[in-house]
Amino acid sequence: MRYEEFTIEGRNAVLEAFRAGKTVDRLFLLDGCQDGPIKSILREAKKGDTLINFVKKERLDQISETGKHQGVIAYTAAYEYATVDDILQAAKEKGEPPFIIVLDNIEDPHNLGAMIRTANQAGAHGIIIPKRRAVGLTATVAKVSAGAINYTPVAKVTNLATTIEDLKKEGLWFVCADMDGEVMYNLDLKGPIGLVIGSEGEGVGRLVKEKCDFVAKIPMLGNIDSLNASVAMGVLSYEIVRQRMK
Repeated sequence: MRYEEFTIEGRNAVLEAFRAGKTVDRLFLLDGCQDGPIKSILREAKKGDTLINFVKKERLDQISETGKHQGVIAYTAAYEYATVDDILQAAKEKGEPPFIIVLDNIEDPHNLGAMIRTANQAGAHGIIIPKRRAVGLTATVAKVSAGAINYTPVAKVTNLATTIEDLKKEGLWFVCADMDGEVMYNLDLKGPIGLVIGSEGEGVGRLVKEKCDFVAKIPMLGNIDSLNASVAMGVLSYEIVRQRMK
């Protein structure tokens, strides 16, 4: 399951990574560079779901580990991604109603790593993340997950709203965390369920929120109005666990 490297630098090395079928999460290219090798790399990147960033030389120098980037740096996934079907299959094999975590706009690798760890402990069958505007399975994520990344499948999808629609056809209900919802203790969260968590700043995106069946509020008794995203996910996950164990 492991990939050897997480950062690949230099034109040949990056092109080979694409041609070898590695999952490249992000590609940084020197802005304005239009030569043959760069065009080939760009063509390969556009075949998949790689996030492409055109940046200035200073930015490339800053993130380069070798100092020999030749205008190209790629971040490969530290771990293989699963499919949504793999997650449903994991639930089926355990003979349990599916429990899936859907993460919208989580950009902090420490948060994602902590969420994978919590999802594993709470018995979730897998996690779904979007391809854009979100962190992928980086080395930092793997480290923070404390090994849980080896057991909890993570799928990357193009469109979260469409994926939720598809999973509803499989019988899942969806609950998202938001301050304008019903207090979580008053909701029936048993059965096949998807828990949707957004980032602290933006929360769950409007289109994704509209697809959810319930909106759950965690009681806030302090002076600030929100919890860290991974903590909110943990609190709601364990309310789902509590209701499942009844």
